[in-house]
Parts: sequence; C-alpha cells; structure tokens
Amino acid sequence: MPEHTPDGRYVVVDGRRWRATDPEIPQDVAAQLRKDLMSARRDVGAALRAADPVAEKAARARVQAAKVALGERGTPWWEQTPEERRARWEQEQP
Repeated sequence: MPEHTPDGRYVVVDGRRWRATDPEIPQDVAAQLRKDLMSARRDVGAALRAADPVAEKAARARVQAAKVALGERGTPWWEQTPEERRARWEQEQP
C-alpha cells in the first residue's frame, strides 16, 4: 500500500504526490471505478497502437470520468460536502 501524507489527501509514490482516492467512497463502488479506470487505460493503449484518434479520445474521456469519480481529479474531495462527494461518484461513473 502506498504511503499517505499525514492529512490523508495524497499518496506518495517514488517521492511524488498524487491525490488520494476519496476515502468515503464505498469499497464496492471504488472497486468498480478502479476496474473501469483500468479498462479505459487499456483501451487508450489499444487505440494508440491502432493509431485510432477517435477511439483514443473516447478512452481518455473514460479515464477522466473514472478519475473524477474517484476524487483524484476535479474539485478536491476535502473541499466538497458529503452530498457533493456522493453525487460525484454516483454521477461521474464512466
């Protein structure tokens, strides 16, 4: 498991900080979002290998949606109300 900053807002990987996943997301929802994220990342790679810019754009949009839903992009989860956080992971799913 990666190291977290003392405030829990970031994980540290190889000395670089990355925004942590919202800890309030239910485990089953977070697992599905991570599965969607990994699928979208694989699709980005496949689109790049196929030199298909349309598929690449669609796959990158799915990566963005999953990262936002996880709280790793967009408005920081610690600046959102509980209702906003729930809406984010329920509405932003790819």
